Amino acid sequence: MGFSPRTLVQKASAQVESLPAPVGGWNARDSLANMDAMDAVTMVNMFPTVSSAVLRGGYTEHATGLDGQVQSLMTYAAGPVTELFAVTDTGKLYDVTSSGPVGAPLVTGLSGGMWEHVNITTSAGSYLVAVNGVNEPRLYDGTTWTSISTGGGPAQISGVTTSNLVNVVLFKNRLWFIEKNTLNAWYLPTDSIYGAAQNLEMTAIARHGGHLVDLDTWTIDAGYGVDDNLAFITSEGEVILWSGTDPTSINTFALIGVWKLGSPIGQRCMLKWGGDLLVLTYDGLIPMASSLQSSRLDPRVALSDKIQGAISAATTAYGGDHTSIGWQITYTAKHNAVWINVPVSLGSQEQYVMNTITKSWCQFQGWAANCWEIYEDDPYFGGNGIVGVAWDDTYADDASDIETSVIQAFNYFGSRGVKKYFTRARYSLFTNGSPSIFVGINTDFDVTANPAPLSFSVANAATWDVSLWDVGYWGAGLVMTNQWQGVTGIGYCGGLQFKSSSQGVQIEWASTDVVYQTGWAGI
Repeated sequence: MGFSPRTLVQKASAQVESLPAPVGGWNARDSLANMDAMDAVTMVNMFPTVSSAVLRGGYTEHATGLDGQVQSLMTYAAGPVTELFAVTDTGKLYDVTSSGPVGAPLVTGLSGGMWEHVNITTSAGSYLVAVNGVNEPRLYDGTTWTSISTGGGPAQISGVTTSNLVNVVLFKNRLWFIEKNTLNAWYLPTDSIYGAAQNLEMTAIARHGGHLVDLDTWTIDAGYGVDDNLAFITSEGEVILWSGTDPTSINTFALIGVWKLGSPIGQRCMLKWGGDLLVLTYDGLIPMASSLQSSRLDPRVALSDKIQGAISAATTAYGGDHTSIGWQITYTAKHNAVWINVPVSLGSQEQYVMNTITKSWCQFQGWAANCWEIYEDDPYFGGNGIVGVAWDDTYADDASDIETSVIQAFNYFGSRGVKKYFTRARYSLFTNGSPSIFVGINTDFDVTANPAPLSFSVANAATWDVSLWDVGYWGAGLVMTNQWQGVTGIGYCGGLQFKSSSQGVQIEWASTDVVYQTGWAGI
């Protein structure tokens, strides 16, 4: 007795496959149908490490009671002495070194809160010099804030209108400035905070015109020494590189070259990073060492190549030109991370974060930052009337839950063209608490996040030398937890969805097991 091929029925069989956590990070470049299995379509508030995806740290309000939006943070460093200052959009400068409510502002009547600064030590002492292109530069000597005016006196700068100086850097023991809306750079005598400013004019060099936006030092030896170069970037994306010691002599100071990149994004578009210099442009986050040896036509040079689609969308939506406030690059060695601050809107800023070891990316939400400063190795940000310290071990955003949302790359589970029925999933987490967890499955390139809210109840941990044994709740170290959850999805491919909500709890996501069935009827 025979069977017709058209009536042959294969019984569905259950299969289990284990998926590693998306340590490849956020991918906003590749096709959903051709993405690496270790990547993620979205990855919010989970940081990809070498072996797992971990919940980012939280933030705590460090200084409160500031009047307005904090748009600049400035560190004063004089040997072992460090102080932190903040400037608001209402034109007030505060001392925010100590935590808690701030006192009266140290300076008032400033024009806005966007200031650039640098520290310099001379034979007379250690100083912080700050400029904003509107007011006269401000000088802090460890005790008092004063103005640097234009003139010929012993405590003045001559040769340039000082209120037009919009950016500053220290190069070969000289202060270098940019004059706003021009192609003019200015420099002072060595080891000086006053004196006659000399002009380095670059109109004949910048073939695409525009004006200077930012400047910084760059060296391939990761230090500050005789091999340093001085780099400028114009509003048209031309990088102009100089080398030497004495700019007054053609024998000791020379133009190295001019390179064309994308137009810069934001006024704070350069960051010295180890032996490299990062530049934030429409081409993405560009390392100078690689970009000057390659063609702009090769997008793989950009560190942000894997999320270029997200950067392009963000610059279009949130004003990605060189005058936009809020764009900034920040590097924290303590957490092995570089991030781009994205000014979505006031109170809803985001960070696009890269692991500097793996070059994998993710997205942080919940840190409403206008600006950033690394102070005593910790990242501090300026927000609405506050200065916060971020990535701390509270694992809570100012006593609020941290919520994560991840959709892993869509996976055909080895069988393209075969429909699957997904039934269960089991996450493997290391945690020291009981976070609220949701695991689901999205099928056939549906990137809709599950809208169901997660709730988390804070467990009040016991305090040492206060709480009672066998009564107080004592915290534990990280332990493995793996629980099955039911999922529902029918499709040819599936993308695992992971959400969590918690505070005061660490989460390390190692892997997830997925159960599905395959089978067909009627060949």
